[in-house]
Amino acid sequence: MSQARTVAVVVGSIRKDSVNRKVAQALAALAPNLKFEFVEIGALPHFDQDLESSPPAEWVTFREQIAAADAVLFVTPEYNRSIPGVLKNAIDVGSRPYGQSVWNGKPGAVISVSPGAIGGFGANHHLRQSLVFLNVPLLSQEAYIGGAYALFSDTGELINDSTADFLRAYGQAFSAWIEKILAETPAKTA
Repeated sequence: MSQARTVAVVVGSIRKDSVNRKVAQALAALAPNLKFEFVEIGALPHFDQDLESSPPAEWVTFREQIAAADAVLFVTPEYNRSIPGVLKNAIDVGSRPYGQSVWNGKPGAVISVSPGAIGGFGANHHLRQSLVFLNVPLLSQEAYIGGAYALFSDTGELINDSTADFLRAYGQAFSAWIEKILAETPAKTA
């Protein structure tokens, strides 16, 4: 058995009681062959290329956390048919300086979560558009989780069996995807 791959989890909602974070935590519990590390984005200063000559410590830490992971999972709500500004900022911070993107070649997956019926379809596709440009090989299995508030108990426990089954299968597919992409990626030299 190979060692568990590390997945950096970037949650696009910074709410204290975020249903997106609950979904990410539920997936982490249902995919024991992956090691999920949540990377916080709420305190990242807005990207400003003028700061790149002496980047804020938060940018440096964020970039190091993403770079150290084997893969990245994005879990996002939908705001106005797109992704939250805080998530777009994190993507921009990680994509710079030019030519040194921490996203480049890193296996990825996207889950969009919404209390509405279509599960954040617009956000999912806007995020995918940016990630394709940044050369993040994405799991093609799309994941839209709608009606999200009804999926969890008052204590934050996932109580919907079909969603648990879906997340379990998604975690297995993502794990296989990570192995496939990493096997195809030439080893980086120091």
